[in-house]
Amino acid sequence: MTRTPRRSQRPISQRAFTLVEMMISAALMAVLLGAAYACLRAGLDSRKIVEPRGDALQTGRVALGLLSAELRSACALHKGPEFLGMKRQLGTMQADNLDFATHHYTPQKPGEGDYCSVSWYVERDPSTGEARLWRRRNPTLAFDPLSGGAREEIATGVRGFQVEYYDGFDWFDTWGDPNGEAKRQNSNRDRPNLVGLPEAVRVTLLLDAEPQKRKPPGEPAGAESANASEAPPLTFQSVIRLNLAGISTGSSASGTSGSPGNSGAPGGSPAGPGSGPGPRPF
Repeated sequence: MTRTPRRSQRPISQRAFTLVEMMISAALMAVLLGAAYACLRAGLDSRKIVEPRGDALQTGRVALGLLSAELRSACALHKGPEFLGMKRQLGTMQADNLDFATHHYTPQKPGEGDYCSVSWYVERDPSTGEARLWRRRNPTLAFDPLSGGAREEIATGVRGFQVEYYDGFDWFDTWGDPNGEAKRQNSNRDRPNLVGLPEAVRVTLLLDAEPQKRKPPGEPAGAESANASEAPPLTFQSVIRLNLAGISTGSSASGTSGSPGNSGAPGGSPAGPGSGPGPRPF
């Protein structure tokens, strides 16, 4: 009698996946990969937005910090107007000019002191049309204190640069007399913003919140680019008091009053104590 051999059974551990299991696994893997890609794409997009804003915030803080330090130690220019602030338009953008002297300067060459003439202004890059904030410094007593020296770029992507001046009572858009004709034209009108140094300066700086694209090659440099960022600009504002303004104004007033016993009071008034109200706080 012959025995029929039993068919060997495959171990459970060696069984293969069924087609349904393979399809379910592939679907779950596709969902996980899609979710991971969406998270990665969202992170990259957020980085493109946050990084330029962070750079603009740092640039704005540094620019206002440099200008504030120089204005706190501002003094009269050695020639021409003592302090000059002019209102200026660059296309449709307000881009004021500011010229003064400061003692906030570290001598770098033999023969230099802590006196330095400074200019702050905005210019457009001819190749891209992007507005940039510049600073010019000249530590020498030049024939023309409004020129010469070396300049450096402070900020890019400027959308506006506005400077206002406080005399102790009111705010003015301009300060100083660049042509020397204000006395003749306004002899019967009190214009405290024509002479001396202001009590305080208010600076408003507007920067692009996003990187600005380059202008097309054929587009004029003075025109606004159609590809410019449409996001609202970041606004930085600071009010800086000029610590040496009272000393400079007082000495100027005492020199023009003609009376050795009549010293100038802060704010440009040569009257002594008790003659009138003093400057109001800003």
